[in-house]
Amino acid sequence: MSGPFRAQLGAELRILSRNGEQLLLTVVIPVLLLVFFGLTDVLPSSLDDHVDFLTPGVIALAIMSSAMVSLGIATGFERGYKVLKRLGVTPLGRPRWLAAKILTVLVVEIIQLALLVPIALLLDWNADDARWLPATGAVALGTVAFGGLGLFIAGRLRAEINLAAQNGLYIVLLLLGGMVIPFENLPGFMESGAKYLPSGALADVLRDALIGPGAAVQASTSWIVLVAWAIATPILAASTFRWE
Repeated sequence: MSGPFRAQLGAELRILSRNGEQLLLTVVIPVLLLVFFGLTDVLPSSLDDHVDFLTPGVIALAIMSSAMVSLGIATGFERGYKVLKRLGVTPLGRPRWLAAKILTVLVVEIIQLALLVPIALLLDWNADDARWLPATGAVALGTVAFGGLGLFIAGRLRAEINLAAQNGLYIVLLLLGGMVIPFENLPGFMESGAKYLPSGALADVLRDALIGPGAAVQASTSWIVLVAWAIATPILAASTFRWE
């Protein structure tokens, strides 16, 4: 690990730790949603235990918040302030800058999972049938898909518009993505399309991996959809990203 890379990674982690808004979005909100809905049992669900339905959805929400919104907003402002243009001509270079960003996202996701999984277990989540290897693969694919989507938006819009777009998309994907509201409770025309959103696909495959067969709506199709998003969004971001 080179000196410039270590310095940039340290800077990214320090900036994140001091950014209350991003910590609220990536850590506090998923934890609050899990605790509130886990204790109140107000969400409709076809599963016997509502926490079993809720836990994979909140994990998917956490991945989306860190890999898309947090990464996208921070990158958008750095681009707007011409930080990316300056970093590109330093010894750090753009590839190591991107690697530092990716590693920062992974650190945040580890913290998220380290909080959410024990809390879910305390709320009586039944993890006996959980398959952790497929779940890890789903998290990795979701990170790539949402990271590419966040960078695509950040690389095309002005910082202020990017901020609004990232937060607006976050809300849309939260409401339509099957994370806290089951697909079958959406209006018919929304239900058919929601299953093909990256949030819907990630939530579905995580339920298949963490709860067991029958928990997901269409697990095999959702895996295909998630892989497609994980391939398409990074390519789109790389081909359209403007560094200044």
